[in-house]
Amino acid sequence: MKSGETFSFEAKNGETIILRPVDEKDAQDIIKHVETIVKAGRYLHKEEPRSLEEEIKFILETRLKGNMYTAVERKGKVVGIARVLKGELEMKKHTGIFRTWIHQESQGLGIGKQVMNYTLRWARTNNLHKLWLTVFSGNEKAVMVYEKAEFIIEGRQKNQAIIDGKFEDEIFMAYFFESKKEN
Repeated sequence: MKSGETFSFEAKNGETIILRPVDEKDAQDIIKHVETIVKAGRYLHKEEPRSLEEEIKFILETRLKGNMYTAVERKGKVVGIARVLKGELEMKKHTGIFRTWIHQESQGLGIGKQVMNYTLRWARTNNLHKLWLTVFSGNEKAVMVYEKAEFIIEGRQKNQAIIDGKFEDEIFMAYFFESKKEN
């Protein structure tokens, strides 16, 4: 699965969900949903969304570098994303950092599992050895999802963030491809 492949599946509610490369026309939907997630104030590694110009530039750069930036499309709108940015230094080209979010209204439909499978297939096809991410300790549901997908905890930074007035650790997790079977 190289950059550019589209995959559709049936969500738990019977709707068709499409996973496809992000396009410039998706920038506004992405910004709108990031704004709502940022306002909720939890678990997103940003404090404000990109401007429309910045998002379009990011989309184009991601595509140019051969990275994965995937739209989760539901009813013709982007309701989530998944992306893998490969290491740019020669010594890190075998790695990729994974980030994802799905808007709250589209959670619980089995989309996350399909996004994870899609991402792992993409990373394997693109010869990554290691896919890594960070997640805050209070996001126990996400930690469980990643562990179920066979990510392992590599370490944690204690009290790395203050979320809802409480310290939370930032957990580093990774998936190693050399010993994994095909998903």
